[in-house]
Amino acid sequence: MIIDTLANANRYEQLHPLFSKAFSYLKNTDFIHLPKGKYTIDGEQLFAIVNEYDTVDAANEQCEAHKKYIDIQFIVSGTEQMGHLMVTNEAPSKAYDTDADYMLFAERPTFLSVITAGMIAIFFTETDAHMPNLHADGATVSLVKKVVVKVAAQPI
Repeated sequence: MIIDTLANANRYEQLHPLFSKAFSYLKNTDFIHLPKGKYTIDGEQLFAIVNEYDTVDAANEQCEAHKKYIDIQFIVSGTEQMGHLMVTNEAPSKAYDTDADYMLFAERPTFLSVITAGMIAIFFTETDAHMPNLHADGATVSLVKKVVVKVAAQPI
């Protein structure tokens, strides 16, 4: 798991062969005016999901993890809190869904981070469980626009 600003993304390009292309897309796209939806960057190995939503209460959420895709979550506007859980031997509370590429964990996050506009959070596969979309202060609903770039863990 990595938390930083998009301005510092070049520090992480060497971690995956598609990260450079993903960061370039995030830096060069005007997301303020881009509607919600799925956008292809490089076929099914690299695509973006643009979403806008109200933050939610952590009490009703579970941590999620993926197997096929690494998440690069970029906050376009607004502020949210994200929970983090390093998965070691925990058993999923919801078994892995191959089609949707996620599994859920009942364990609570071990720590929380407040993520603001211009920041990225990178969650690697299987061990980096995360609980995104949470109220930044733990209580107040706020509107967030976010882009999640899905990066194939095993590029084609």
